[in-house]
Amino acid sequence: MAGITNARGYPIGAMSRETGVNIETIRYYERIGLMPTPDRTPGGNRQYRHDHLLRLGFIKRCRELGFNIQEIRAMLDMVDQNGVSCSKVHEMTTGHLRSVQQKIRHLKEMERVLAGMAEQCAKGDMPQCAIIEALFAA
Repeated sequence: MAGITNARGYPIGAMSRETGVNIETIRYYERIGLMPTPDRTPGGNRQYRHDHLLRLGFIKRCRELGFNIQEIRAMLDMVDQNGVSCSKVHEMTTGHLRSVQQKIRHLKEMERVLAGMAEQCAKGDMPQCAIIEALFAA
């Protein structure tokens, strides 16, 4: 992180480069209140502090793991109020895990059905297509 800040803080471009989060996404997180409003330079440019950088990294990691905005907001609210409850975070995480596992089961079923449909295909120039027929039959 050396060299990306100045005496006033991190400009939005540096935040984006450091975290890999798009500039418009950072602005969006500010608008919806996940990111606190940063200080501004006299010219109106955003200047973030190191804690903003850490928070943005937290949000990005949560999004990569599939947590939705409401879940992230709930966790950050606990952090902001110094009321982090490991049991509450565990409950949220295990609930999210169950949802991910359900999606995986659904995707595996989709894979099975699609593979079966593809096996029925003659791959030729026939006027009838087994895949189209299977989709109409469903």
